[in-house]
Parts: sequence; structure tokens; C-alpha cells
Amino acid sequence: MEIDYKSLGLRVGLEVHQQLSTKSKLFCGCPAELAPENAVYREVIRNLWLGKSELGELDPAAAYEVARGRRIVYRAPEGYVCLVELDEEPPHDINKEALATALSIARALNAKPVDEIYVMRKIVVDGSNTCGFQRTAIIALGGYVEDEEGTVGIQTIALEEDAARKVDEGPGFVVYNLDRLGIPLIEVSTAPDIRTPEQALRVAYRIGLIMRLSGKVRRGIGTIRQDLNISIEKGARTEVKGVDKLELIPKVVAYEVMRQLSLLGIKDELHRRGLRPEDVPDSFVDVTEVLKDCESRVVRSGVEKGMRVYALPLPGFRGILGTEVCPGRRFGTELADYARAWGGVSGIIHSDELPAYGISERDLDSIYERLGLVKLKDAFILIVSDRERAERAFSAVVDRLRYAFVGVPRETRAANPDGTTRYLRPQPGTARMYPETDIRPIRVDSSLLEEVERIKIPKPEEVLRVLVEEHGLSRDLAAQLIREPVLDLYLDLVDDLRGVTSPQIIATTILIHMKSLKREGLSVERVRYVDLAGILRAVGRGEIAKEAVPEVIKAVASGSSLEEALKPFRTLSVEEVERIVESIIESNIETIRARGPERSLGFVMGRVMSVVRGRADGAMVNAIVRKKLLSLFREQG
Repeated sequence: MEIDYKSLGLRVGLEVHQQLSTKSKLFCGCPAELAPENAVYREVIRNLWLGKSELGELDPAAAYEVARGRRIVYRAPEGYVCLVELDEEPPHDINKEALATALSIARALNAKPVDEIYVMRKIVVDGSNTCGFQRTAIIALGGYVEDEEGTVGIQTIALEEDAARKVDEGPGFVVYNLDRLGIPLIEVSTAPDIRTPEQALRVAYRIGLIMRLSGKVRRGIGTIRQDLNISIEKGARTEVKGVDKLELIPKVVAYEVMRQLSLLGIKDELHRRGLRPEDVPDSFVDVTEVLKDCESRVVRSGVEKGMRVYALPLPGFRGILGTEVCPGRRFGTELADYARAWGGVSGIIHSDELPAYGISERDLDSIYERLGLVKLKDAFILIVSDRERAERAFSAVVDRLRYAFVGVPRETRAANPDGTTRYLRPQPGTARMYPETDIRPIRVDSSLLEEVERIKIPKPEEVLRVLVEEHGLSRDLAAQLIREPVLDLYLDLVDDLRGVTSPQIIATTILIHMKSLKREGLSVERVRYVDLAGILRAVGRGEIAKEAVPEVIKAVASGSSLEEALKPFRTLSVEEVERIVESIIESNIETIRARGPERSLGFVMGRVMSVVRGRADGAMVNAIVRKKLLSLFREQG
């Protein structure tokens, strides 16, 4: 789908969140690390309740979470959590190490520190914060990032505590591990100056690069994530949470634009059909008896558990629910998200996707008859559930269907691994921030700024010099590394494989082999960091030849374990290669004698490499072939 983003008025703002590498958490002395798997845990069970703001207002996102009525279970690993995380003790003074680090990053992003830092409480009642709010403090304003499509402003830079990590959830409950709660986090929020998906990627990469170059941020999965605020002129601002892979950013932006255009198209189609919001009924119908003999496993298993099948009639909606809003997702999928989020049901079945799921054409006719609908123009939605959850789910679905007549709703969505998004919750309102009265304000004075000055973040030009002069890369390869969002991966691998594998092999693998394999259609993103490091470590130790790297990556990406992928390419010894060379020379002795020493080199090399490719270094093979040919022709005079 070709999209003219400029004519659509695309605007994107980024929020880049990065954990800082400090000894302790932001507001206590607990270690800023995740607990090991064998940690000893205690459990605390709580319910969170919603209070009004000082202006007497309720935050819609908070109201949504309370309406779900979930029991919250907190797992507290000993040695990694104290009474501060459990909200049984006031927070301590802010971590000065984290503050100095965050201010140094702010300076590198051309932002100006505020004169005095005030910690605020931001209402969050999904359970990820035991106290019902997140502590956050704006530390700098007014920075910018230079980009080839224009300067992108940075509105705010904040220092805040990370949330607890969700480890399990189900109907009526959610479980959080408190080890991550309180780890220092820097948040960089750009202005909505980004105009294309590609620019969003470049800006996120640039911000992440500056953070990485500080040497003061944490590495690994879950330590950095991007949130995106995306809108088009006739749509609405949508907040997409939790994009944890940089390469997904352009796809998330493009898919969200497609989604909003599709929703606007649905709005126009509903009006063209002469439908109105009030045509969406409030009530639903029990159709369990109609479907009691159907072959659907979803229906049968639900009914066997004491559930019922309920149907919402939708006059005039035929074809609307099946409209694709972006690749792999339809308008019915959007409605299912609402039903799951608000009602706790497993999903919905709608008429535009039937017959399917064991519901036959005959069953379909019976449902239409029971609901008094016309098959050629009407639609319906089915939910298999108890009545209480069905009521909540249908209420949310009806509200969403009625908003389809308006256009694109303002909502918070979560990123899926394929770049699409799903409904998460309503967007928070403006009445969710208030001062933290347990923490004293911090004056940004000369002593603090002197500490910031001691943290030197190199400019990209300085990094280029290090890559060329210290890592031994060519200038072209080094420049390519800095331009593309793989420098973090390269630096991590160089750190982890120092003294084992050369930076040249690491850079070549990332920039040449993996990109080439991706162009061939291979899903290289399936290769985990630990496996890529294992492949490169095997090269450095001489266990496999560097020529084998693409084939081993292919095998791992196709589902083989690292050990299985390495096995066929284990390096041949010098003696083994010599025997192979001698055998090939002996088998082709007449041809070699006729060709002479120089013309025979390429001939023998080709045949030897066809046998040992990926299991022996090419330079070593070349040297052995030259040696054996020289010896042969010397003997012949």
C-alpha cells in the first residue's frame, strides 16, 4: 500500500525509555538488578482503588483498570526488594548517580537542565506500581536531534522509576515481580516533528546511540523500549506502547497509518449506508439452544463448562466486521480486543468470518432466523461466556461500534511482535499528575553540574575514530556501522567477545552476512543474541571457519539449536586439509601436469574448497595447495 505520508499530515512523537546502569534503585538502596531464578520469594496480595484528583476528576485509564476488578499478586524476591517497593516505607532521597547520568545524556541531546527538580506522582493503577502511581521527575527541557529530514525537537527528559514486571495473568488476577520496580529509567520525549516511518527509526536510533555511548545504561532485552504517539490529519493521536525492537518502528508507524485510514473508510461506509449510532442495539440475545448441536469446539467446551452463547445483532453491518484494517487484522479483531480487555472473555466470533470454527452454513441460517436478521445485509457478534462477563464485553463492543461512526478513537495500544497493534486501554487524562510530598526538591547547583561534566559522552565522530584506529575497521565499514541501527549490537558483541573474536569478523557478520541473508528472505531476527555470540565465539576459537558463518546463521534461523548448526562446520585440522589436497591432486595428476603450476592453482583450489568450504579457512587452504603444487613440480624438475 503506497502512502503519501506528507499529504496525510503524519505526525509522530517518540518516547524512548532506557534503564540506567546504577548500583542501586532510584529511591532505595536495593540493587538495580533482576533477581536470579533461584531467589527466595514472598507473596503479597492487594487490590488497588481509584481516588479523584485535587480537581475532583477521575482519570479514564485508571477508571478502566479498576473496572476490571483484578486481584494483584506481588512476588518480592529477598535481597532485591525492600519496604519502599511494597509501599510500606516512604521513598528515600533520589539516587544521585542516576541523576548525574540522566543529566549527562540530556546535555548530549542539547537539552537544558531545569533549575530545580520536583518529583511527581503519575497515576498508574494496572498493578505495576504498588502505590498506584509512578514517581517521575522532569530534569531537562528543549533539546533536539538533527536528522536528514529536519531537526526533531525534544520536549522533555525525565528520570523515573521503572515498573514491576508482569510474569503471569489470567481471569481476575495478575502477577508482578517487584525486582524491576524502582530501577532508574530515563525517558526522552520528542516533539511530534517526525514525518515518515523511516525518520522515526533514525531518530530513535540516534537517541538510543547517545544513551549507549554514555556507558551508563543497561543492556539486554527489556532494558530499552520505545513508545510512539502517531496521528494523521483526519485521524486521532494513538499512543503505541512497548516497541522493544528498533527495526519494528517503521512498520508500527506504517501499520497505524493504514489502520487509521481503514477506520476512516469504515466511518464513510457506515454513513453511506444510512446507518446511525443508535442502530447498534444495547441488548444481546441468548442463542445457546440454537447452537447446541453445532460442531464448534469453542461453543461445545464453553457450554460444557456452564457458559452460554450470546449474540449481538447488527442490522446493516454485513461486511463491516470483516474489513481489513492492517495486515492480518480486521475490524472484528479490534472489537475482540475491546471484549477481552473490558469483559475478560476469550474473544468474539462474528458473522463475516462464518461459516468457520465448526459453525456451519446451516447454523448460520439458524442464528440469522433467531435474531430476525437478513443474511445479505446484516451481521452479528457471538460471545461464549457467563452473563456477567458477556455484559461487560458487549458494553465495550457497543461503545466501540458506535464510535466507528465518528472515526478513529484516541486510545492506548500495545505493539505486537509483527508490528501491528492491539487495544490496551483508554488514553490517560490530564488529571493524573500531582506532587510527590515524600521527596524533597533538588536544586541543580554547580556541584551537581560538575559531577555531570565528569561523564563524557563521545560524539559519533569520536566513535568513528575508535572503530577505525582501535578496532581496526575500514573507514567505510565503520561509517556504515554508525549510520545503521546495529552499532549497539556490534558494541555489545565486541565487549562480550573481547580477546576471542576480532571486531572485523563481528562487523562483517552483522553488516554483510546478516543483511544479505535478510534480503534472501531469511528471518534473521530469529537468531538470538546468545546464539549469534556463540557463532562468532566459535569462529574466534577456530572451531569453525569464518566462511561457515552464513550457513550456521541460516541453520539457527531455521530452527536448529546452536550445537546442531555448528556440528557440520567444525573446522578441519591442517593435517586433514593436507590429506584432502593430496587426494585431489593425485586424482587429477594428468590435468595438473598439463596445466603447469600457475594454472593449476585455481583448478585445485576450486575442487578443494567444494569439499572443505565452511570447514577450513580459505587462506590456509590456499597456502597448503601452493605448497603441495610447488613440491610436485619441483620433483618433476
